[in-house]
Amino acid sequence: MIDIKDSYITIAWLILLIVLLIIEIITVGLTSIWAAGGALAALILNLLNVSVVWQVVVFFVVTFVLLYFTRPFAVKFINAKREKTNYEGIIGKTIRIADRVDNMSQTGRAVVNGQEWTVRAEKDEDILEPGTIAKVVNITGVKLIVKKYEEE
Repeated sequence: MIDIKDSYITIAWLILLIVLLIIEIITVGLTSIWAAGGALAALILNLLNVSVVWQVVVFFVVTFVLLYFTRPFAVKFINAKREKTNYEGIIGKTIRIADRVDNMSQTGRAVVNGQEWTVRAEKDEDILEPGTIAKVVNITGVKLIVKKYEEE
């Protein structure tokens, strides 16, 4: 005979599994699928009348094992075809300064890939004159952060 308390635990595992799967579907970023696997394992143990303590232990162990051993593999292959966005492709690129870059005067402009960008120097004391070649080291908001280009 099934104890009423056991049926609540079965429902709890089932609800947890469904919630975790819904979160995974919404986020599409491999965020909760590992815990959903743990919830499924715990639900199976519950249906086999294994004690609640072991269900909880298996939930955490399965979640950890899935996370630790399969996540790096999954992330590697899921992100393998990811292309850089426009701004990510600019970092590391060398550009020619169009207008004087002076952080104190809040001036500086460059054209990169046909788009005009506001430019700031990496160090406030650096001033880059028009025509200077600079390397993009970061992007903050809509501003390129650059440093004077030096051949490596």
